[in-house]
Amino acid sequence: MKKTKSALSLAMIMAMAATSVACGSGGDTKTASSSTAPASAAPAASVKPAETAKPKEFKMVLRHIEIKDTAKSNLAILQDVVKATEAEVPGLKFELDGVEDVVNRDTKLKAEMQAGSPPPIFDLFGGADTQNYSKAGRLLDLTPILAELGLKDKFMNLNEFTVDGKIYGLPRAGYVEGVFYNKKMFADAGVQVPKTWDEFLKVCEAIKAKGITPIAMAGGAGDGWVINMLANTLFVRLGGPQIQEGFAAGKTKWTDAPVVEAFKKLDELKQKGYIDKNVIATKYSDGQAKFYTGQAAMLFDGSWAAGGIMGKNSTVAADASFFNFPNLGGAGDDMINGGWSNGYGFSSKLNDSELKAVKAFIKNFYTEANQKRALKESGNIPAMKLADIGDASGLVAEVVKGQLSAKKGAFPAFDALVSPAVKKTLEGTMEELMGGKVTPQKAAEKMQAAQDAK
Repeated sequence: MKKTKSALSLAMIMAMAATSVACGSGGDTKTASSSTAPASAAPAASVKPAETAKPKEFKMVLRHIEIKDTAKSNLAILQDVVKATEAEVPGLKFELDGVEDVVNRDTKLKAEMQAGSPPPIFDLFGGADTQNYSKAGRLLDLTPILAELGLKDKFMNLNEFTVDGKIYGLPRAGYVEGVFYNKKMFADAGVQVPKTWDEFLKVCEAIKAKGITPIAMAGGAGDGWVINMLANTLFVRLGGPQIQEGFAAGKTKWTDAPVVEAFKKLDELKQKGYIDKNVIATKYSDGQAKFYTGQAAMLFDGSWAAGGIMGKNSTVAADASFFNFPNLGGAGDDMINGGWSNGYGFSSKLNDSELKAVKAFIKNFYTEANQKRALKESGNIPAMKLADIGDASGLVAEVVKGQLSAKKGAFPAFDALVSPAVKKTLEGTMEELMGGKVTPQKAAEKMQAAQDAK
């Protein structure tokens, strides 16, 4: 009995030990069994940690208009932002789609919006375009995103991208429009920067007497919008910004006296030979080149032209300066055509990954450093509030001074206040006026007919 009891006790102890090992291994009986193997047995093979899964790649089209030689600095900034954003968002790969400005706005984007398939990120014009596309549900509401990123109060003005209190686009930069001029040519002709219309005419006559084209300008091959810039300044100078604000609502008409008088003054400049005689056969880039290669004394253009004027192909960089267009004795004197109407919009149809990429793009693109870089390298008027303009100097500084000389502030381009169809009609009508095919009065009547049709 004693022997039997001892044998039973030993069996029970061994069973308990085996059970203890099994419990310690998480209950895996195979592991428990292997733990009782002799010490001389080969060790179990080590298990490699699981490899991190590679992020799934996704592509996003980014439509931009930085395709001209004069836009190389802007393109470089965009490319740097693209690289930073791709590095920040796993799997993201941007496809840059560079398209000419007018083609993007009037053809490609319009068709994409009608089909409900705009690119995720695209160049967007403020005003009527933003209003129409937002009301059609095509644009992403950026209001909460700006609050999330701490950018809500960082912009100079978002009015042209705001519809019913919501923000649907962000301007890349601002702009002002005025007169670039050659200081040496002015000095050789014995003239100074004009302050009135009569002084302006005298400057033009003195320059013309030297055998030099007073005003370089383009207006052909689809570039009638260039003539529109000067026409816009003229009729606002005479009638005040309220005249163009009232076009769409019917409070004012294109046939009102200030507009007709503006068209007459534009016609006068052409008839007297002060505007390039080949204006309606000249493309925009060629018109710019006539100024920055010394073939003309003045160029009416936007601040964005500073990059080309200061570029490697320019022969007048050291002599170029800028002034606000002279006063005409009207309600819009001491103002300047300027605003913040060209920027980026974003599709309302984004998945979670694309939305994350859009937020990263906005955060990386809209920085004080990028705004100062664009100001220095391209003459872009900052869209964001800056404590200073950095080390910008030369022509860029002169453009900013020209903006500051407008004591009553800026007024937006007329095409931010009217329909795209009316804008297009004015382009063709101004080409006809410069070509002598319509009178100023007939041009005004044609514009009002287009306005009434909308």
